[in-house]
Order: sequence, then C-alpha cells, then structure tokens
Amino acid sequence: MPSGLVALLDDVAVIARTAAASADDIAAAAGRAGSKTAGVVIDDAAVTPSYVTGLSPARELPIIWSITKGSLFNKLVILLPGAILLSEFLPSLIIFILMLGGLFLCYEGAEKVLEKLGAEKHGKTVDDVIVDPVEFEKQRIAGAVRTDLILSAEIMAITLNEIDLSVWWERGIALAIVAIAVTVVVYGSVAIIVKLDDIGLAMSKTGSAAKRKFGKALVNFVPKLLVALSFIGTFAMLWVGGGIIVHGTHELGFDLFYDIAHGAEYAVQGATGALSGILGWATYAAMSAILGLAIGAVIAFVLHKVLKVGHEEETAGAH
Repeated sequence: MPSGLVALLDDVAVIARTAAASADDIAAAAGRAGSKTAGVVIDDAAVTPSYVTGLSPARELPIIWSITKGSLFNKLVILLPGAILLSEFLPSLIIFILMLGGLFLCYEGAEKVLEKLGAEKHGKTVDDVIVDPVEFEKQRIAGAVRTDLILSAEIMAITLNEIDLSVWWERGIALAIVAIAVTVVVYGSVAIIVKLDDIGLAMSKTGSAAKRKFGKALVNFVPKLLVALSFIGTFAMLWVGGGIIVHGTHELGFDLFYDIAHGAEYAVQGATGALSGILGWATYAAMSAILGLAIGAVIAFVLHKVLKVGHEEETAGAH
C-alpha cells in the first residue's frame, strides 16, 4: 500500500512538472510571438482613435468598449479556431495568409501616404456630415470591428508562425494569451489617449496655477500626439507589411527582397560600431517600409485607376 501511494505521488509529481514545463513553454512562446506583432499592434492603436473623432465625448468610452468586445470576438471566436485547424491540418497555408495580410498592410499604408501627398481620397472621412448620430455610431463601430478583424487575422497569423509548440491545445492557449494581451494593450491605450484632452481640460479649470498650466499643456499636446500616432501607424503598416513580404518571398525561394533588405542591414551594422544593433535594425525596418510603400502604391494604382474600386461608392455618396 505505501509503495502504491508513493508511486501515485511520483506520477502526480511527474504530471505536475510536465504541466509546469508546458506552461513555461506556452508563456515563452506567447512572449516571443507577441513581440513579433508589435508593428501591427502599433498600427491598431494608432488607427483606432479616429473611430471616435467627431463624436460626443460622452460616447467615446462606450464606443471603444464596443470595439473591444468586437475585437475579442474576432480573435477568440472567429480566428482562434480557424488558426488551430490551419496549424493542425494545413500549416503550409500560413505563409500565404501572412503574405496576403502583408499586402493589405502595404496597400493601407501606401494609400495613407499617397493621400497625404495629395492623391484622391477614397471612402468616407471624419468630415462627413452626421445626420443620424446613433446610426453613424453603429456604422463607425462596425467599420472599426471589420478593420480589427483584418489586423487581428494578421496578428494571429504572425503569432502562429512564430510559436513552436507541437501540441494543438498549447498553441491554442498561446494564441489566446497573445490575443487577450494585445486587445487589452491596444484598446486600453486608446481609451487613455482619447480621454487625455478631457482630463487636461478638467485640470485646466481648477486647482493650482501649476495644475491648470499642465492641463492646458495636455490639451495642446493631444492633437500633436494623434498626428504622431498617425505617422507611426502608417510607418508600422509599411514596415510590417514589407517585412512579411521580404521573409515570405524568401521562404518561397525568391531572395531578391531579402538580399536587398538584409544586405543593407549588414552593411550599416559593419560601419556603425557600438550602434550597429540599433542602426542595423532601423535600416532593415526602413528598407522593409520602402518596399511596402512601393508594393502598396502598385496595388492602390491597380485598384483605383485600373479596376476603379471605390469610385462607385463616391459617386453614390454624391447623389
């Protein structure tokens, strides 16, 4: 009997150690994969504040909460099961899905750059007249959740491509950890960003002179922050999208983009001494962004000038 009990305790200990090792593996994989999604996360955080622009301040947080719930639904209900099935039965498709997402990011980033340079704008803007605020809010939330679905799909695909876990449920837990963490970080940050001006305005009206001065400075800072986020988000789109194309084409046996981007990175690293790591990475990111801009500009030209996508919507909206 004692030996049986000891054997049972040994088995329990082995199971516990195995579970702990699995938990460590999952956490480590989730951490590595989460870091690889940084560019898409930055873009998501930069894009989302625009969805509450022009709406009542009282509705900002409820709208962000609605988008957050939609984002969690996208990641955990729609994308997570699909990602697990894909990794289990058709893992070779992951690289193609990644590259499709990369092309979309290149297109979105390039279109923003082209519009800043004076090209024709496509689709509705925040300057549109709001006739029905309730319906407009619903449309804005629906549009944000649709955009989130695309960005979330890219985050999940990048995560799936980075984790090295052989058991399907471990991959599922790692994906869920990244999905929840990314959603909390993105929409928590967005909630803080969109309320900064309200916080600053409240501070500027009461309290000491220093407090009021800081409040006014905060109010003046928020528009500059939003402009900076827009720039960072656009660069992140192009950097991540271009980087995905660089590595995707390399894995498929086409090395031109990979050789150019990494050749420039290694050349800068060899010439910059102590700063070689940072400057080498920055060079690679810049080369990826330039490639992303070029590819995205070609896609935008084909869509808008050749296929005329978007013109029908604008014509309908004018009538």
